[in-house]
Amino acid sequence: MRLAYYSSSSGNTARFVARLGLPAERILPGAPPRMTDPFVLITPTYADGEGRGAVPKPVIRFLNDADTRGHLMGVIAGGNRNFGEAFGLAGDVIAAKCGVPCLYRFELAGTAGDITRVRQGLDRLWTQIRSTAA
Repeated sequence: MRLAYYSSSSGNTARFVARLGLPAERILPGAPPRMTDPFVLITPTYADGEGRGAVPKPVIRFLNDADTRGHLMGVIAGGNRNFGEAFGLAGDVIAAKCGVPCLYRFELAGTAGDITRVRQGLDRLWTQIRSTAA
């Protein structure tokens, strides 16, 4: 299993993914990768005070590819707790629209504890997917 991620110029999501130390494809505006195997999406949240615009446009374009979307196993959302109820909202939106779980939320570039919990959770998910595929 792989990771796909989008990171803005702040670089918070890219730093989080780099610290995970797992294979990952970056979603770039205008040139989204095609995913042909099961993957987990990691994305920041961008929303106004009403929660609109939570999912970054490059992520929407990436998920508009039905073949890629069909391999999505879950989403991990970044955000800022200062945004209250909109914290990690992109994960909830994507999970609802794509019928996958929102696996985790982290703030800014995440903490060492976040990295440990996400690695453990991904290990469990990949083990589960392998056992059901066998």
